[in-house]
Amino acid sequence: MLVTLCLTLLMSSVIATGKESGLPRLDDTETVKAFISSAEVVVIGFLENEESLGYKELLAASQKVKSVPAAVCTVKEVWVDFNISSDTITLFRKADNHEENLVLAMAKKLDADGLVNFITTNEVQYITEYNQVTAVGLFNSEVKTHLVIFANRGSKDYTKLKKRLGALAPEFTGKFLFVLINGGVKSNFNSLNYFGLKSTDLPRVGIYDGDSDRKWLLPEGEISTERVRDFCQSFLQGELKNVKQAGEEPKTEL
Repeated sequence: MLVTLCLTLLMSSVIATGKESGLPRLDDTETVKAFISSAEVVVIGFLENEESLGYKELLAASQKVKSVPAAVCTVKEVWVDFNISSDTITLFRKADNHEENLVLAMAKKLDADGLVNFITTNEVQYITEYNQVTAVGLFNSEVKTHLVIFANRGSKDYTKLKKRLGALAPEFTGKFLFVLINGGVKSNFNSLNYFGLKSTDLPRVGIYDGDSDRKWLLPEGEISTERVRDFCQSFLQGELKNVKQAGEEPKTEL
Protein backbone atom coordinates (compact mmCIF):
# COMPACT_ATOMS: atom_id res chain seq x y z
CA MET A 1 0.00 0.00 0.00
CA LEU A 2 2.79 2.41 1.01
CA VAL A 3 4.88 1.44 -2.05
CA THR A 4 1.91 2.05 -4.35
CA LEU A 5 1.31 5.46 -2.75
CA CYS A 6 4.97 6.43 -3.15
CA LEU A 7 4.98 5.40 -6.82
CA THR A 8 1.77 7.38 -7.38
CA LEU A 9 3.27 10.50 -5.79
CA LEU A 10 6.47 10.11 -7.80
CA MET A 11 4.58 9.76 -11.07
CA SER A 12 2.31 12.70 -10.24
CA SER A 13 5.43 14.80 -9.71
CA VAL A 14 6.88 13.60 -13.02
CA ILE A 15 3.72 14.46 -14.94
CA ALA A 16 3.53 17.89 -13.34
CA THR A 17 7.20 18.55 -14.16
CA GLY A 18 6.69 17.65 -17.79
CA LYS A 19 3.62 19.73 -18.54
CA GLU A 20 5.57 22.72 -19.83
CA SER A 21 7.94 20.76 -22.05
CA GLY A 22 5.46 18.29 -23.52
CA LEU A 23 7.27 15.20 -22.25
CA PRO A 24 7.59 14.31 -18.56
CA ARG A 25 11.11 14.96 -17.26
CA LEU A 26 12.83 12.35 -15.14
CA ASP A 27 15.54 13.92 -13.00
CA ASP A 28 16.79 11.11 -10.75
CA THR A 29 17.23 7.35 -10.72
CA GLU A 30 14.23 6.63 -8.48
CA THR A 31 11.92 8.64 -10.72
CA VAL A 32 13.17 6.77 -13.78
CA LYS A 33 12.57 3.44 -12.03
CA ALA A 34 9.09 4.56 -10.98
CA PHE A 35 8.29 5.55 -14.57
CA ILE A 36 9.51 2.18 -15.88
CA SER A 37 7.30 0.43 -13.32
CA SER A 38 4.26 2.51 -14.21
CA ALA A 39 3.27 0.55 -17.36
CA GLU A 40 3.98 -2.70 -19.20
CA VAL A 41 5.92 -0.83 -21.89
CA VAL A 42 7.47 2.64 -21.63
CA VAL A 43 9.91 4.70 -23.70
CA ILE A 44 12.53 7.06 -22.28
CA GLY A 45 14.67 9.47 -24.25
CA PHE A 46 18.06 9.78 -22.58
CA LEU A 47 18.97 13.03 -24.33
CA GLU A 48 21.48 15.83 -23.80
CA ASN A 49 18.72 18.43 -23.65
CA GLU A 50 15.33 19.24 -25.12
CA GLU A 51 16.96 20.77 -28.20
CA SER A 52 18.75 17.51 -29.02
CA LEU A 53 17.97 15.36 -32.02
CA GLY A 54 15.32 12.89 -30.94
CA TYR A 55 13.34 15.06 -28.54
CA LYS A 56 10.76 16.53 -30.90
CA GLU A 57 10.62 13.23 -32.81
CA LEU A 58 9.89 11.32 -29.59
CA LEU A 59 7.27 13.88 -28.58
CA ALA A 60 5.54 13.52 -31.95
CA ALA A 61 5.73 9.71 -31.83
CA SER A 62 4.32 9.61 -28.28
CA GLN A 63 1.29 11.55 -29.48
CA LYS A 64 0.67 8.86 -32.12
CA VAL A 65 1.30 5.83 -29.89
CA LYS A 66 -0.70 6.76 -26.82
CA SER A 67 -0.61 3.22 -25.42
CA VAL A 68 3.09 3.59 -24.55
CA PRO A 69 4.04 6.34 -22.06
CA ALA A 70 7.13 8.37 -23.00
CA ALA A 71 9.44 10.64 -21.00
CA VAL A 72 12.85 12.28 -21.18
CA CYS A 73 15.91 12.20 -18.91
CA THR A 74 18.64 14.81 -19.46
CA VAL A 75 20.67 14.08 -16.30
CA LYS A 76 23.79 12.21 -17.36
CA GLU A 77 24.56 11.09 -13.81
CA VAL A 78 21.32 9.11 -13.98
CA TRP A 79 22.16 7.61 -17.38
CA VAL A 80 25.03 5.66 -15.82
CA ASP A 81 22.57 3.67 -13.69
CA PHE A 82 20.93 2.42 -16.88
CA ASN A 83 24.13 1.76 -18.85
CA ILE A 84 23.52 4.69 -21.18
CA SER A 85 26.59 6.57 -22.43
CA SER A 86 25.24 8.71 -25.28
CA ASP A 87 21.92 10.04 -26.55
CA THR A 88 19.65 7.00 -26.69
CA ILE A 89 15.95 6.28 -26.88
CA THR A 90 15.18 3.16 -24.87
CA LEU A 91 12.05 1.03 -24.76
CA PHE A 92 11.56 -0.87 -21.49
CA ARG A 93 9.11 -3.77 -21.34
CA LYS A 94 8.07 -6.05 -18.51
CA ALA A 95 6.87 -9.11 -20.45
CA ASP A 96 10.42 -10.36 -21.02
CA ASN A 97 12.40 -7.85 -18.92
CA HIS A 98 13.85 -6.45 -22.13
CA GLU A 99 15.39 -3.10 -23.01
CA GLU A 100 15.55 -2.09 -26.67
CA ASN A 101 18.06 0.70 -27.29
CA LEU A 102 18.07 3.08 -30.23
CA VAL A 103 21.46 4.79 -30.09
CA LEU A 104 20.95 8.02 -32.00
CA ALA A 105 24.57 8.31 -33.14
CA MET A 106 24.10 5.02 -35.00
CA ALA A 107 20.71 5.86 -36.52
CA LYS A 108 20.93 6.50 -40.27
CA LYS A 109 17.68 8.48 -40.17
CA LEU A 110 15.47 9.65 -37.34
CA ASP A 111 11.95 10.98 -37.70
CA ALA A 112 8.62 10.63 -35.90
CA ASP A 113 7.36 7.88 -38.20
CA GLY A 114 10.53 5.90 -37.68
CA LEU A 115 10.13 6.17 -33.91
CA VAL A 116 6.49 5.09 -34.18
CA ASN A 117 7.72 2.01 -36.01
CA PHE A 118 10.43 1.42 -33.39
CA ILE A 119 7.86 1.59 -30.57
CA THR A 120 5.08 -0.45 -32.17
CA THR A 121 7.32 -3.26 -33.41
CA ASN A 122 8.81 -3.65 -29.93
CA GLU A 123 5.60 -3.15 -27.97
CA VAL A 124 5.39 -6.61 -26.45
CA GLN A 125 2.84 -6.59 -23.61
CA TYR A 126 2.06 -9.24 -21.00
CA ILE A 127 -0.45 -10.43 -23.60
CA THR A 128 0.23 -9.22 -27.13
CA GLU A 129 -2.27 -9.26 -29.98
CA TYR A 130 -0.51 -10.84 -32.95
CA ASN A 131 -0.19 -8.98 -36.24
CA GLN A 132 2.53 -8.26 -38.80
CA VAL A 133 3.89 -5.39 -36.72
CA THR A 134 3.98 -7.04 -33.28
CA ALA A 135 5.38 -10.24 -34.83
CA VAL A 136 8.75 -8.49 -35.18
CA GLY A 137 9.11 -7.80 -31.46
CA LEU A 138 7.74 -11.22 -30.51
CA PHE A 139 10.17 -13.20 -32.62
CA ASN A 140 13.13 -10.94 -31.82
CA SER A 141 12.64 -11.47 -28.10
CA GLU A 142 15.08 -13.67 -26.21
CA VAL A 143 12.03 -15.50 -24.83
CA LYS A 144 11.33 -18.07 -27.54
CA THR A 145 8.38 -19.91 -25.99
CA HIS A 146 4.88 -18.60 -26.67
CA LEU A 147 1.63 -19.38 -24.90
CA VAL A 148 -0.75 -18.90 -27.83
CA ILE A 149 -4.41 -18.04 -27.33
CA PHE A 150 -6.56 -18.57 -30.43
CA ALA A 151 -9.95 -16.83 -30.36
CA ASN A 152 -12.22 -15.05 -32.81
CA ARG A 153 -12.36 -11.30 -32.25
CA GLY A 154 -15.91 -10.24 -31.54
CA SER A 155 -16.73 -13.43 -29.68
CA LYS A 156 -17.32 -13.33 -25.94
CA ASP A 157 -14.28 -15.57 -25.49
CA TYR A 158 -11.84 -13.08 -27.03
CA THR A 159 -12.15 -10.33 -24.44
CA LYS A 160 -12.68 -12.77 -21.56
CA LEU A 161 -9.55 -14.78 -22.34
CA LYS A 162 -7.45 -11.68 -22.98
CA LYS A 163 -8.29 -10.39 -19.52
CA ARG A 164 -8.05 -13.76 -17.74
CA LEU A 165 -4.77 -14.92 -19.25
CA GLY A 166 -3.30 -11.43 -19.29
CA ALA A 167 -3.55 -11.56 -15.50
CA LEU A 168 -1.71 -14.90 -15.50
CA ALA A 169 1.12 -13.80 -17.80
CA PRO A 170 3.22 -11.96 -15.17
CA GLU A 171 3.71 -15.30 -13.36
CA PHE A 172 5.71 -16.49 -16.37
CA THR A 173 7.79 -13.39 -17.09
CA GLY A 174 10.97 -14.39 -18.88
CA LYS A 175 9.64 -17.89 -19.58
CA PHE A 176 6.67 -17.36 -21.92
CA LEU A 177 5.31 -14.60 -24.11
CA PHE A 178 1.51 -14.69 -24.14
CA VAL A 179 0.21 -14.14 -27.68
CA LEU A 180 -3.43 -13.59 -28.67
CA ILE A 181 -4.26 -14.57 -32.24
CA ASN A 182 -7.52 -13.54 -33.91
CA GLY A 183 -8.69 -16.68 -35.71
CA GLY A 184 -11.21 -14.75 -37.77
CA VAL A 185 -8.56 -12.94 -39.82
CA LYS A 186 -7.43 -14.59 -43.05
CA SER A 187 -3.82 -13.50 -42.52
CA ASN A 188 -3.75 -15.65 -39.35
CA PHE A 189 -5.03 -18.84 -41.00
CA ASN A 190 -1.46 -20.14 -41.42
CA SER A 191 -0.98 -19.91 -37.66
CA LEU A 192 -4.16 -21.91 -37.11
CA ASN A 193 -3.19 -24.48 -39.73
CA TYR A 194 0.22 -24.87 -38.08
CA PHE A 195 -1.60 -26.06 -34.95
CA GLY A 196 -4.04 -28.15 -36.98
CA LEU A 197 -6.93 -25.79 -36.18
CA LYS A 198 -9.76 -24.04 -38.02
CA SER A 199 -11.57 -20.91 -36.88
CA THR A 200 -14.59 -23.05 -36.01
CA ASP A 201 -12.46 -24.94 -33.44
CA LEU A 202 -11.83 -21.87 -31.33
CA PRO A 203 -11.13 -20.85 -28.65
CA ARG A 204 -8.06 -23.02 -28.04
CA VAL A 205 -4.74 -22.55 -26.27
CA GLY A 206 -1.35 -23.89 -27.36
CA ILE A 207 2.36 -23.64 -26.67
CA TYR A 208 4.96 -22.94 -29.35
CA ASP A 209 8.62 -23.54 -28.49
CA GLY A 210 10.83 -21.63 -30.89
CA ASP A 211 14.02 -23.38 -29.79
CA SER A 212 12.76 -26.82 -30.79
CA ASP A 213 10.12 -25.65 -33.33
CA ARG A 214 7.54 -27.84 -31.59
CA LYS A 215 3.99 -27.08 -30.54
CA TRP A 216 1.28 -28.55 -28.32
CA LEU A 217 -2.39 -27.88 -27.68
CA LEU A 218 -4.10 -27.73 -24.32
CA PRO A 219 -6.70 -30.53 -24.45
CA GLU A 220 -10.21 -29.35 -25.19
CA GLY A 221 -12.26 -28.16 -22.24
CA GLU A 222 -12.62 -25.08 -20.10
CA ILE A 223 -9.79 -22.59 -20.58
CA SER A 224 -9.38 -21.74 -16.93
CA THR A 225 -6.47 -19.98 -15.26
CA GLU A 226 -5.63 -23.18 -13.37
CA ARG A 227 -5.55 -25.39 -16.48
CA VAL A 228 -3.40 -22.94 -18.43
CA ARG A 229 -1.03 -22.50 -15.49
CA ASP A 230 -0.65 -26.29 -15.21
CA PHE A 231 -0.12 -26.51 -18.99
CA CYS A 232 2.71 -23.97 -18.79
CA GLN A 233 4.27 -25.75 -15.83
CA SER A 234 4.08 -29.06 -17.71
CA PHE A 235 6.18 -27.57 -20.48
CA LEU A 236 8.70 -26.03 -18.08
CA GLN A 237 9.08 -29.36 -16.27
CA GLY A 238 9.70 -31.21 -19.54
CA GLU A 239 6.49 -33.23 -19.34
CA LEU A 240 5.38 -32.33 -22.89
CA LYS A 241 8.46 -33.72 -24.63
CA ASN A 242 6.83 -37.09 -25.28
CA VAL A 243 3.34 -35.71 -25.85
CA LYS A 244 2.04 -35.74 -29.41
CA GLN A 245 2.54 -32.39 -31.13
CA ALA A 246 -0.41 -30.31 -32.29
CA GLY A 247 -1.22 -30.71 -35.96
CA GLU A 248 0.67 -34.00 -36.33
CA GLU A 249 -0.94 -36.46 -38.65
CA PRO A 250 -1.13 -39.99 -37.25
CA LYS A 251 1.48 -42.23 -38.84
CA THR A 252 0.28 -45.22 -40.83
CA GLU A 253 2.35 -48.28 -41.56
CA LEU A 254 3.00 -49.17 -45.18
